[in-house]
Amino acid sequence: MPPMMFAATRFLCAGLLLSGWSLRSCRIPFAAGEDLVRLVIASLLMITLCYGPLFWGMQFVASGTAAVIEMSLTPLALLGFGILLGEERWSGPRAFAMIIGMIGLSFLFSPTLEFTSLSGTAGIVGLLAISWSAVSSAWGSVLARPLIARYGSTFLSGCTTLIGGGGLFLSSLVFEPEATASLQTLWNWQAVASWLFLVLFGSLIGYSIYLQLIRDIGPARAGSFAFVSPIVAVAVGAMIAGEALSAAGMLGMILMLLAAAICLYGYQDSSRSSRHDDAEADERCALEVAVELRCDRRQREAARRIR
Repeated sequence: MPPMMFAATRFLCAGLLLSGWSLRSCRIPFAAGEDLVRLVIASLLMITLCYGPLFWGMQFVASGTAAVIEMSLTPLALLGFGILLGEERWSGPRAFAMIIGMIGLSFLFSPTLEFTSLSGTAGIVGLLAISWSAVSSAWGSVLARPLIARYGSTFLSGCTTLIGGGGLFLSSLVFEPEATASLQTLWNWQAVASWLFLVLFGSLIGYSIYLQLIRDIGPARAGSFAFVSPIVAVAVGAMIAGEALSAAGMLGMILMLLAAAICLYGYQDSSRSSRHDDAEADERCALEVAVELRCDRRQREAARRIR
């Protein structure tokens, strides 16, 4: 099955299930006006405009190179859009963690990194498409954060996967010649198992948890998953499939775990700093009020003396 159609059916199925669960729980709110516009834009950015360019670009870029580019840009873009849209504050430790994480990713995927194929126009455009997919996903995630806080992660997960999956479905029909025929073809059991796994663990569970983390701990901290998920994938491959793990790969995993830890520490540190700044602001405000009251009292006393 063409990759965009495969992903589209996965997201549509997950969206229907999540929306059905919200309906069963009688907790479906109604998004209208600016919220509805934001919801549609966020859905298209997170799903349609992310996975479409990603799958197209991977035709021309080696998988290891694509993984390093996409996973390196994701936390950077989440932090950048978070700061730009007022959902995050700049943090030096986080920026340092991003650099360490990117170095770790490069070490981990060094055996599969390949830049020689990027000399042609298709390779460069493919690389740009993969880069855009990370930016698009991060942009949509930060845009969706106020909606998640307002309507809940289950409702937002259902809506974004339905809207974004629908857009991806239409894109597949337009850009993938075999899309229509693939819907009429029986899948083998491996394809069915992969599809079910992605629906259950990728969309219903993973995506919903991701949106909840975006709401609860912020985009930058939630983006640290990009430094952890490759480690899990490589570890599973080594244990189950017997894939070899080089010394460079081990070093990369250590650096990526360190980056994730620094992201968490940076968040806590910035939170403490934020609370400290708020406390100082409250103290200054109280002091200003006290000074104003004292001045008013002196003015009243002076007025009495004049009388």
